[in-house]
Amino acid sequence: MASNVTVALSGELGAGDRKLVFVNGRSIVLLNIEGRLHAVDNSCPHNGASLASGRLDGNVLQCPAHGLRFDLATGCMPGAGGLCLKTYAIHETDGHIVIQLEDAA
Repeated sequence: MASNVTVALSGELGAGDRKLVFVNGRSIVLLNIEGRLHAVDNSCPHNGASLASGRLDGNVLQCPAHGLRFDLATGCMPGAGGLCLKTYAIHETDGHIVIQLEDAA
């Protein structure tokens, strides 16, 4: 089962902004890229490095530790067979930014 969690106010994350939030023991990076919101785990699947300060190139987030690049639209490295980030459904509702978390089984 999934639950919706409010993580920010709607106006808090302007275009080009990012924010690190902690929800239910998870570290999650929120990004606003040209008005489109994204939410991904703040942990590179390669070795767990923080992605919060990673360089953005359009819709691609680069891990600052080893340079791996992840397309935020899919959460995965460009090309076949690459690593993928954990992504979260994110939307704005009633003046808040909300992400959808899967409940632990």
